[in-house]
Amino acid sequence: MALDNSRGRDGDAYQAEHLVRLHDDGQGWIDLEGNGRYDNSGKALKTIPQSPSFRFSGMPYTGMTIVSERNRLSLKIDPIKRQTRKRLDGAAVSMGTAQAVLTWRGRTIPGRVIYESFMMPNFNRLTHTYWDMWNEYQGFYLRMDNDGDVYLHSQKSERLSPLMGFLDGFLTWQNETEVMNDLNVEVLDRELAWGLYRWPTAWRVTWVGSQGAAVVTLKQVSRTNIGNWAVGGFAMVLVRGELSYAGTQRTIYGLVEVIL
Repeated sequence: MALDNSRGRDGDAYQAEHLVRLHDDGQGWIDLEGNGRYDNSGKALKTIPQSPSFRFSGMPYTGMTIVSERNRLSLKIDPIKRQTRKRLDGAAVSMGTAQAVLTWRGRTIPGRVIYESFMMPNFNRLTHTYWDMWNEYQGFYLRMDNDGDVYLHSQKSERLSPLMGFLDGFLTWQNETEVMNDLNVEVLDRELAWGLYRWPTAWRVTWVGSQGAAVVTLKQVSRTNIGNWAVGGFAMVLVRGELSYAGTQRTIYGLVEVIL
């Protein structure tokens, strides 16, 4: 499941939006209630505004619970351990991981959350269009077997690069976090889109960690298209593949956020 919560401010007006996508191996992509804009008259910016579809309690670094009665869903998240943090001219981006339990339609599914926080002053994507903001952005949120997380992003926006860099990520493995040296993301295959671009469908990711060279190969299992503006698009992609690292092969799976 991916749950993105955005909020912004223009003068005295405050905005909020949910973007939520859930995939079930047996049913495919599930339409959940609550996608889109909602009221932020409470003027919440540092915390997530409550909405008719989702309620939030707690804070990321002390533990959170997200409940949606309308979707018969709840997500209980342990305190998130921050893995990376960068600041620049009032902007900040940080990432972390934590154990979590998803309850959905009577099923209890233990797993992990990869958390990302992104804040920029004098910026509000809910009320303005920034054509130079996203350029070949691909964010990988991956889980390997039952003992680690992989997060990384690849992007080509000059506007974002001072804060995010063009390539960045981390590996959490055996309760230790490792940086990714010499990180490289290669798109191996693409397919036609409804516009002047092509969706990536297969990837090869390499880096050097404390245990030597690592190689991840991924293929698209399914994709849900979210936006299309002719010269680019926005989608969430379910992927599966393998991680070769430290003399072992591990199954790896998760989501790739694609903004072209």
